[in-house]
Amino acid sequence: MLKCSDETYYVGHTDDLEKHIAQHDQGQIPGYTQSRRPVALVWSECFSSLEDAFAAERQIKGWSRGKKEALINGDWGTVRMLASRAKVLRDGTPASTGAASAPPQDDRLLSMNDTPAQPVIILVRPQLGENIGKAARAMLNFGLKEMRLVAPRDGWPNPKAGPSSSGADSVLENAKVYDTLDEAIADINYIYATTVRKRGVTKPVLTPEVAAKEIYHSGGRSAILFGMERSGLAVDEVAAAQTIITVPINPEFSSLNLAQAVVLVAYEWSKYQSLAMPTSVPIDPPAPHGEFEEMIGALFEILERRGYFYPVERTAVTQGTVRNLMTKARWNSLELRTFRGVLSVLNKGKRDGRDSVD
Repeated sequence: MLKCSDETYYVGHTDDLEKHIAQHDQGQIPGYTQSRRPVALVWSECFSSLEDAFAAERQIKGWSRGKKEALINGDWGTVRMLASRAKVLRDGTPASTGAASAPPQDDRLLSMNDTPAQPVIILVRPQLGENIGKAARAMLNFGLKEMRLVAPRDGWPNPKAGPSSSGADSVLENAKVYDTLDEAIADINYIYATTVRKRGVTKPVLTPEVAAKEIYHSGGRSAILFGMERSGLAVDEVAAAQTIITVPINPEFSSLNLAQAVVLVAYEWSKYQSLAMPTSVPIDPPAPHGEFEEMIGALFEILERRGYFYPVERTAVTQGTVRNLMTKARWNSLELRTFRGVLSVLNKGKRDGRDSVD
C-alpha cells in the first residue's frame, strides 16, 4: 500500500516490490499515482501465490480510509470494529513499512468470522419460472439463500417456480425483483459475471473454484450474475462485473442450463461452509492373511478334485492366476466366511453325488 502526496492510498501487487515502488515514484506507471507523487510505502505483505495476492489487493481496495489506516498502524481493534466480516491479518502481526520480507506462513489474510457474507445470486432477465425454481433449488442445496431477479420475462411471482424448486420456497419467497441490473447491484462490492462465450470484454477470468475462494476471502458483498436462458448475459451486463466466471466446456456444445450453471458455482462455494455430509458407513478392513489362505486352500482343493488344474504341469501358474484374481477383491472376514460357505455347499454336493456344477 502506497500513500500518495494528496494523502490518498494506492493498493496493488507486484513480484518486485522495490522496483515497482521506484517506478511509481518516478511516474513511470500511468494511472492513479502518476499525478500524485511522491509516494511512500506504508504497508506490504508477502503471499505464496499471485492468486492470493490479487485476492488481498481486491479486498483491501474495498476498505474505507479508516480501516486502511488501522491496518497500517496494526490497530486490530479498530479493524474489527469497522468490519466484523472482514478478513484481516492475524491479530498482533505488525504491519511492514519497508521492503516486504517473508512472514510466517500463517500470517496471511485470515477470516475473523467463520460465516462470511454469502454471495447473492442474480438472475438477469430470466425467461421461465421453472428455471427460476430450479435455480432456487440448486442454491438451497448448497447453502445459498439470497436471490435477486432482474426484469423476469413473465413477471413475479411466477406460479411455475414453486413446483420446480422442490421445496426451496424460502429462497423464492425472499427473492427481490429489480427493473434494472444497476439497481440490483447498487449495494454490491464485488460482481462476477458467468459466461462461456467471449464477449469482447477484457477482465480477469476465473473458474468457479477459484472464484469461490476469492469471494470467501473478500470483504464486502459479492454477487454472481447469470444471464437469460436463450443467450446468457449481454455485453453491457458482463461489463458491469469486475470478474468473469467460466468453466471448461465442450466447444462444440457449450449450452449450459441455467440451473446447472448455478449448481456449478454454488457447489464450489459450499466447500467453505459446514454443510451436512451423507452418513458414512464404516468399511470393514481386509481380513487377516491367514483367513484368506484358508479360503484359497479350500478353493484349490475343490478345483483340484474337479480336474480344473489341467494340464497338471501348469497347476502352479493357474493357481497363481486364481490367487491374483481373488486378492484384488480385498475380502473382509465376513465376505471370506460367506465364500467359504459357498465352497462348503459345492463340496457337499460333490460328495453326495449331487454335483450342481457342470
